[in-house]
Amino acid sequence: MRQVIVLGSGSAGLTAAIYATRAALHPLVFAGAEAGGQLMLTTDVENYPGFADPILGPTLMAAMRTQAERIGAEFINEDATAVDLTQRPFRVTSANGQTHETQALIIATGAKAKLLGLPREQQLLGRGVSTCATCDGFFFRGRDVLVVGGGDTAMEEALYLAKLAQSVTVVHRRDQLKASKILAERARTNPTISFLWSHAVADLVGDGKVHAAKLKNLKTGQIVERPVDGVFVAIGHRPNTDLFRGQLEMDDNGYITRKQRSSTSVEGVFVAGDVHDHTYRQAVTAAGYGCEAAIDADRWLQRQGDMALPAHRSKTSS
Repeated sequence: MRQVIVLGSGSAGLTAAIYATRAALHPLVFAGAEAGGQLMLTTDVENYPGFADPILGPTLMAAMRTQAERIGAEFINEDATAVDLTQRPFRVTSANGQTHETQALIIATGAKAKLLGLPREQQLLGRGVSTCATCDGFFFRGRDVLVVGGGDTAMEEALYLAKLAQSVTVVHRRDQLKASKILAERARTNPTISFLWSHAVADLVGDGKVHAAKLKNLKTGQIVERPVDGVFVAIGHRPNTDLFRGQLEMDDNGYITRKQRSSTSVEGVFVAGDVHDHTYRQAVTAAGYGCEAAIDADRWLQRQGDMALPAHRSKTSS
């Protein structure tokens, strides 16, 4: 029997593990077979506080995990394959078939950016291909970039990049935008942003980093190669919530709905990071949500009487 199980080992999950361990909750963390979250696909991170020089995403995640392990968090490098939230204690089944019971559960399983499915896309992630302008736009100051998509996310990305890049070209499969009128109008009237209608990215060109994109005219079938320094894919995200469908309230896009602070529709289940946050999607905000979820879980357990308070407890930092 565990007091807390944490599902996920990105910024949110690892921060939750650190705070839960300091609260003497002895958490068990399901790190997943591919541990570390989306930062494992990121090269230089320049916007995480505390690092004067850029730090590699995998290095940052390794440091967070080492910190959590040093103070006593326990990890399983497996995915959770089944979760039963119908009664307490909750039951979490790992990939090897072992079942673990817990009084409280923190879900920090994150979300994955939808990609185009191109052969070189994964290879060039963080090397010219990005799914986050706020994260990576700084590296494209004065450069020429593409934004792929036609919804609100794509327009937000394009408008952000327009403050940094030399040129921003929005590539959209249709001949009109799906974005809200206000965002579409802002993008259309921005002199740095242009539009390439009825086109799709057919392939990426680059060895080690992006040099060009092959663009296909969907009406004529013609393919042209266009020199470009960066390709920002903005066709949406998919939250990792399949395990909880039918057990937790979610919005229309599958993001877990928060009730009061980090609590969910099931008492004793808390949520942190990109699995509920479809607005910010930053490592630092995910870490903040992880802190919040661990503190909320600790206080909830105290109210339930499921744990005896130790005589001396470490103070959580503010």
